[in-house]
Amino acid sequence: MQIGISINNMGPLSTKEVITRQALQAEQSGLDHIWVLDHIAIPPDQSEGSGGRYVDPLATLAFLSGITSTIKLGTSVLVLPYRPALATAKWVASIQELSSGRLILGVGVGWMEAEFIATDASLKTRGSVTNETIEFFRECFANDIVSYKEQQFIFSPRPNRPPILIGGNQNAAIERVMNYGDGWMPMIKDHDSLISECQDLQRRRGEEGKDKAIIIPLLALDFSDLPKVVEQLSALEEAGCTGIEHFQSTKTEYDFNSTVDYLAEIKSKL
Repeated sequence: MQIGISINNMGPLSTKEVITRQALQAEQSGLDHIWVLDHIAIPPDQSEGSGGRYVDPLATLAFLSGITSTIKLGTSVLVLPYRPALATAKWVASIQELSSGRLILGVGVGWMEAEFIATDASLKTRGSVTNETIEFFRECFANDIVSYKEQQFIFSPRPNRPPILIGGNQNAAIERVMNYGDGWMPMIKDHDSLISECQDLQRRRGEEGKDKAIIIPLLALDFSDLPKVVEQLSALEEAGCTGIEHFQSTKTEYDFNSTVDYLAEIKSKL
C-alpha cells in the first residue's frame, strides 16, 4: 500500500520555498508520492481558502522533478478539456523525462463552469474531449512519429508513458478507466462503499482480460485513531487498492509536517 500526500500548490502557502520544503519533507519521510491540484481560473465568488491562487500543476511538477530524486509526482487531477492536447502531451513527456519516470498522470473532465468559460472549453463535450486527449497521449508515447491534424511530427523526448489514472466517481469515470486508463482516483468517503467499488473494478478488469487497475483514492484520514486507519487501509489493499492520497488542506507548515509524520507512521505499520 503506497501512501501519498497533496502539497500546497494553492493558497497562501504556495510559494517556492514552502513547496520545496513540503516536497523534501515528504520524500525524506519515506512517503511514496506527492500530488498537486489543478485550477486555472477561479472566479472571485469561489476563491475562499485559495484566494484564487493556484500555481500551475505541470509547472510545479517540473520544478519538483529537479529538487527531488525518488518520490513519485502526481496530478490530482489534471483537467484535460482546458488544455491543448499536443502542448500538454509535450509537458507530460518532458516531466516524465526530467523526473526519470516518476510521473503519475491523474486526469479528469472538470466541473467548474467558470473555468470552462474562461478557457473557451465546452462542458457538453468535456467527456469526449478527455477521451480523445488520452488516446492522443497514448499514440504519442507509442510512436516516434505521430500524425496530428494531418501533420506528421517527431514526438521527442519519448520516455515510458506515465500511468494514466482517471478521476471521478460516476459511471462515466469507471467506463473511462476500462477503455482508456490504467487506473482510478475516486473520492468516496464511505469506507465500505469504497471497498466494494475497488473490488468491482478489479474483478471487471480481470474479466475483460485487462491488467489490474492502479487505484489511488483521495482520502482525508483521521489521525485520532491510527490503529483503525491501519486496519482500514489494509482492508482497502486487500480489495485491490494500490495506494492512497491523503487529501486535506493544511493551513500552516506545522500542520503539513505533522501530517507527514502521521502518514509515515501509518506506512510503517502496513
